[in-house]
Amino acid sequence: MNNLRHVFRALKHKNYRLFFTGQTISLTGTWIQQVALSWLVYRLTNSPFLLGVVGFVGQIPTFLVSPFAGVFADRHSRRNMLVITQSLSLLQASILALLILTGKIQVWQIILLSALLGIVNSFDIPIRQAFTVEMVGDRDDLPNAIALNSSMVNAARLVGPSIAGILIAVAGEGICFLLNAVSYIAVIWSLLAMKVTKRQIEPQKRRVFHELKEGISYAAGFAPIIWILLLLAFISLLGVPYQVLMPVFAKDIFHGGPYTLGFLVAMAGVGALIGAIYLAARKTVLGLGRIIGQSAALFGIGIIAFALSQTFWLSLLLLLISGFGMMVQMASSNIVLQTIVDEDKRGRVMSFYTMSFMGMSPFGSLLAGSLAGTIGAANTLLFGGICCIIAAIIFTLKLPEIKKKIHPIYAKKGIIPEVAAGLQSATGLVALTKE
Repeated sequence: MNNLRHVFRALKHKNYRLFFTGQTISLTGTWIQQVALSWLVYRLTNSPFLLGVVGFVGQIPTFLVSPFAGVFADRHSRRNMLVITQSLSLLQASILALLILTGKIQVWQIILLSALLGIVNSFDIPIRQAFTVEMVGDRDDLPNAIALNSSMVNAARLVGPSIAGILIAVAGEGICFLLNAVSYIAVIWSLLAMKVTKRQIEPQKRRVFHELKEGISYAAGFAPIIWILLLLAFISLLGVPYQVLMPVFAKDIFHGGPYTLGFLVAMAGVGALIGAIYLAARKTVLGLGRIIGQSAALFGIGIIAFALSQTFWLSLLLLLISGFGMMVQMASSNIVLQTIVDEDKRGRVMSFYTMSFMGMSPFGSLLAGSLAGTIGAANTLLFGGICCIIAAIIFTLKLPEIKKKIHPIYAKKGIIPEVAAGLQSATGLVALTKE
């Protein structure tokens, strides 16, 4: 029971409990819509390339806009901005549902609405990441809250696709988008119900571009941040877009339908959920640098094996392994970054994290769709997996330099017990000497 309380310790904070509940409902709707959208596009076009195009336009705004969103996250009320982004997402899902249910949906409309949602998400994601510390309050519980954020994303990823598969087969894609629209009400309510301590924000006299440049210089000049972001960007470019090709594997390789697609996506979600719970159960951030490299390599190995597999049950197991590796690498990166970053630059650094994680995916989606049309889906995943392993090896070779830079920060924050104790002893000795 104590271990269970430790895993969910961030939920003792009321604001975070509200967010966790509302966001879990909303994210379930998001995954229902995501699976329904990919199935709808492939059903209408039978084109892996257009699957890539829809993924590209839905995520490219994150690459272009997120850095500016980070500046706003450091300047303004993050809670208020999240209410706005969630409300706009509700509107987008409602329009999609209306078009499908009235039989007027066309591919160009899907592309346009995906791009609009991408713009909204480019603000929502970095602001939401930076807002976590305000909901939790106790910084010792911040790593746990970040891991729980990942766990709810993947719990929703487990439940959502399964529901989507059933709904698509029984009622069509339209009902999926309608349910997603309704689900946003839960997270908007949770945000409005919070009692958030007003954050001290210095009056801004500098221009947005100046603050953006300051954030870039800060991130690029600190080895732990830049190497974590580079690995994340590389994995997102060449590894994560395997998800875009899941309809191809479901329909053409395993000769299934929406149920098959739902199982494939859900199994990757199971692995990711296990990874998030594993991180939530950890009591310290120490050792996460090594875990980041190892999990990136595990992810690469998993998608290589999945690309080579012709057996459905084995492929499900391999997706579980891939999902575990991907989530552990990405959530560990988030935890380390939020632990070492200066508070006044948190929003900007988390926007760079979002740009690396989500912003590179559209290029990967477009690349994966193009390669799949030329060399096949399996060979595309094989190529991506090999590249992920190479990136993991390079990151691991850089670990000594990263640890050397992080060590003073961990010591200052008391994360390294023996160093903290040594500092306290030294302080006491100085005090006695002065007396």
